[in-house]
Amino acid sequence: MVHYHRYIQLKKGQVGFADEDEESHGGSIGLVCGNSGYGKRITRPKLLSLLVLSLLSCTFIVAPQLFSFPSTFSLLYSLGAEDEGLVGGSDINASPCSSVSNGTFCCDRSSIRSDVCIMKGDVRTRSSSSSIFLYTPTNTNGVISYVSDISEHGGEDDNEDLHREKIRPYTRKWEASVMDTIDELKLVSKKQNSAVQHHCDVKHDVPAVFFSTGGYTGNVYHEFNDGLLPLYITSQQFNKKVVFVILEYHDWWVTKYGDILSLLSDYPPIDFSGDKRSHCFPEAIVGLKIHDELTVNSSLMEGSKSIKDFRDILDQAYWPRISGLIQDEEREALSPSAKTPVEVKKGKREEKLKKPKLVIVSRNGSRAITNEDALVKMAENIGFLVEVLRPTPTTELAKLYRVLNSSDVTIGVHGAAMTHLLFMKPGCVFIQVIPLGTDWAAETYYGEPARKLGLKYVGYGILPQESSLYDDYDRNDPVLTDPESVNNKGWEFTKKIYLDRQKVRLNLGRFRKRLVRAYHYSTAKRNLHIHHQS
Repeated sequence: MVHYHRYIQLKKGQVGFADEDEESHGGSIGLVCGNSGYGKRITRPKLLSLLVLSLLSCTFIVAPQLFSFPSTFSLLYSLGAEDEGLVGGSDINASPCSSVSNGTFCCDRSSIRSDVCIMKGDVRTRSSSSSIFLYTPTNTNGVISYVSDISEHGGEDDNEDLHREKIRPYTRKWEASVMDTIDELKLVSKKQNSAVQHHCDVKHDVPAVFFSTGGYTGNVYHEFNDGLLPLYITSQQFNKKVVFVILEYHDWWVTKYGDILSLLSDYPPIDFSGDKRSHCFPEAIVGLKIHDELTVNSSLMEGSKSIKDFRDILDQAYWPRISGLIQDEEREALSPSAKTPVEVKKGKREEKLKKPKLVIVSRNGSRAITNEDALVKMAENIGFLVEVLRPTPTTELAKLYRVLNSSDVTIGVHGAAMTHLLFMKPGCVFIQVIPLGTDWAAETYYGEPARKLGLKYVGYGILPQESSLYDDYDRNDPVLTDPESVNNKGWEFTKKIYLDRQKVRLNLGRFRKRLVRAYHYSTAKRNLHIHHQS
């Protein structure tokens, strides 16, 4: 289940066919001036100059807000707020931390989604105190990223911290309930001469990226949207010459996504809490950058990388394993104990190649298609080769990738398993069945990402008669006639009624029209591909 309940609606898209009109409504986006954290004590001779600098700094950050009044709604669901940058003549893609000098660190807190801090210089970890230290040269003036706090007492101690920040490196900053469960890191800048008391157990010559695999990890949507995609966005600039340091480290997560991690980093990941050694780096990025739902904004990426480049990473990660599976099957087919003769298997394989392949991602329990068997028969009669995919939490990702990557059309009901649309080839058809009360979420979390990936997206919004709720409520009940009003009552209503208690019985006559169109499109596409090959 996707945890979309705490989002505030910013825009809606009309879900429909490729030839239907679509409409979207944008919202204003603002830049938030965050607290700078703790600062060093300063001597009185610096007071006036730093006071002026402080006022100027806050003016630049706050000024745009004086002339725009984004609503709480638009701010809370500002998709890619960090992508907008400053207002009024500045480079909209410029980050407040786009240039960090050696011996300093900068924290960008302008995004509604995540905080990201960059530390450059002599960076050292101390997991016992959940701290990362930056030891700065003695000529550092103490103005690091944010202007340091001004103390009425004055005075300066070489052993005191020059600057402090706190950060929870997870990409759901706006959702307080989950952020409270994420381990907090203390980022501390100290003078270089205090580094003698903090020796390096392991010295690295490449940067580090610190992030958490806590929160909603365990849900495939969040594992990709909140974790892997932001990790790709943040780390790809280093061309694998980067070390991943993980908070709330899970062995199963590292094993599950090890094939992807190995294409993003040449080094084994570090368990921040479990590894008590002090690790030293020339640079550290704490927190992950995130652009939008299941996508990559190419205008913000080095080399204009896009979601299709991330999908290429998935291809590289899983095809070696898929090739091994294919070889195993071929060896089994040639073995004397094979139940089906090789010639028969070869003939079936050739026949399959002539038909477009339809994959149905099946669900059990809530939002399941209760007439799935009839759907399969109808699709076969249309001319599809049909495969029903029943993923479980333990299903090997390479096997899922193989099935979906070879599909021409994929059908699934709105839910976290739709994240696997990332495994489909651009140009293929993705049909999302949208239960009552889930229109906006289905479009936002999977409809828009599917289009950005290059899929031919079709959103099939069911009618009240196609919902199991039709048998539970009066025909004029708002649950059936006005789901939006029910959703506006709060997440608990959405979850209880539309997500947990609803199943789907497709109107096959109505749904057949979409399948026929998908069949003709896929057949034409296959024929064109064969023509180009010949």
